[in-house]
Amino acid sequence: MSTNEIPRRTRVAIIGAGPGGLSCAIALKRQLNLVDFVIYEKGSEVGGTWRDNTYPGCSSDIQMSFFSLSTDLQDWKSSHGSQEDILEYWLRLARKYDLYPHVIFNHKVTSADWDPKANCYHIASEDVRIGKIEPIVTTADVVISAIGVLETPRFARIPGFDTFKGEVFHSARWNDKVELRGKRVGVIGNGASATQFVPIISQDPEVNVLQFCRTAHWLLPNIRHNHSSARRWITRNVPPLRLLERWASFLQLEFLYTMVWSNSVTRWLFEKLLLGYLKYSSPKVYYTQLTPTFPLGCKRIIFDTGYTSALHRPNLDLNWDGIEKIVENGVVTKKGETIPLDVLIFATGFAADVYPLKIRGPHQTIQDYYEESEGPQAYMGTTAPGFPNFFTIFGPNTGTGWTSVIYTNEIQINYTLQLIKPILDGTIQSIEVTKEATDAYNSKIHGRLENTQYTQCSSWYRVGQEGKIVNIFPGYATLFWVWLRTPNWNHYTSVGADRCLRTKRIGQAIQGVVHTALAVGIVAGGAYYAYQVPVIEEAVQSGLRLAGDLLRGVIQSPFARQYLGSFSDAL
Repeated sequence: MSTNEIPRRTRVAIIGAGPGGLSCAIALKRQLNLVDFVIYEKGSEVGGTWRDNTYPGCSSDIQMSFFSLSTDLQDWKSSHGSQEDILEYWLRLARKYDLYPHVIFNHKVTSADWDPKANCYHIASEDVRIGKIEPIVTTADVVISAIGVLETPRFARIPGFDTFKGEVFHSARWNDKVELRGKRVGVIGNGASATQFVPIISQDPEVNVLQFCRTAHWLLPNIRHNHSSARRWITRNVPPLRLLERWASFLQLEFLYTMVWSNSVTRWLFEKLLLGYLKYSSPKVYYTQLTPTFPLGCKRIIFDTGYTSALHRPNLDLNWDGIEKIVENGVVTKKGETIPLDVLIFATGFAADVYPLKIRGPHQTIQDYYEESEGPQAYMGTTAPGFPNFFTIFGPNTGTGWTSVIYTNEIQINYTLQLIKPILDGTIQSIEVTKEATDAYNSKIHGRLENTQYTQCSSWYRVGQEGKIVNIFPGYATLFWVWLRTPNWNHYTSVGADRCLRTKRIGQAIQGVVHTALAVGIVAGGAYYAYQVPVIEEAVQSGLRLAGDLLRGVIQSPFARQYLGSFSDAL
């Protein structure tokens, strides 16, 4: 869609054409047959994080059978997809569902202001190519934010950053025009992205890499593998196997949650196994420094995709002294050592505790609400009080450290579609979650988080690395589905048609009564039927007789007679 085709009015505006935004657009078309929507995308292509993160070795941590849409399974080349393969998947879906005509490329949303009289948002965008605010402002009945939380790269705050004369870039915005051969490359950070690209760039013995590390991470053995052509043929031609494989991946990840997050005993055993793996695979000189001092699962768990093997290379060294400042030709460590460098690569993650867009409700912006709440928060991670008709995909406390974000995105999208359908049907003009419901929900999830290992280390899951935990859901992925399966209409207010919302509440109450009655009826009927079966009846009667004999024996024992006296005799 070209800039002069920006519509003056649309039913739904989606911000972001990454996996979340594309999934939402696909659901709007498939489930609601809606074509009156636009997607604002600041880039020149769809794909989001898989378009932007092009660093060497970039790939998924989740099995691709589960790291893809439930509506669009396919036979993948490998168990865990590369950045190139995942991007091609989303490009293909954008073409398959004819989404390109809906996308406004190279436009960044700068503001969206709620108009309480018209019950809609006025959206202003900026053409990133020329840095000019568009004179045409889109009006949308519904705004869906699909920018995620891993959108804005975060550079470590190190004095002297602007003085460095060499090349500097962030791993999330990899500069492949910078020649690394023959250079002294400093890598700041040792998290997930660094452990993926460091083994790749250090394969060339003429690239001297010095990695500055702050905290050790738990490393899991690499479980990635390529699929054979025979397996791919079978998966391609027997579609039910794709669904079976997806379910298997889902259950494996739920089991991982049991092992690591919900049981301290199994977590302790798992930690011992991983320490054994680390000792076996890493150089002895680094073993102590590479040993984590926090519980498994407190930070993101990292798969060892060749990292510990790369540590044996003579052109790769680790430095744990900390950086005091950056100078023109390198860095100065906190021990006072000056280390000359030609290139600095920041692998320091993202700013995940702020909302970068100015979304304004009747009284405040989303960021104002976050600051007032001491960190990002929402109801079901999807809606927020004071922001009618505004929804977030991959919002606060919806991320996990063990399962697929595509799965949780789909759950949120299905939940959102149930909320916006009455708006699109014209039965209500706006819908908004109550503050009481939001506060109660957040009190519940943070009460659960207080007893987890997330409180025992600093991480991007928390505000400022140390504060409120805002990026993790405290429970099984199954629980997330249960909570968001259907809206609790009692937690919402509407404008324009209270009767509609009242009807939904009554319907929900009746549905609850019917489900309860059915459950009671099934249990009662099953019990009655079981009692009528002679074999079962005889077993029940035999069991009762045996229990009676045992009880009688206990009561008539010398011990019981001594302490129960006449009561026992009466029996």
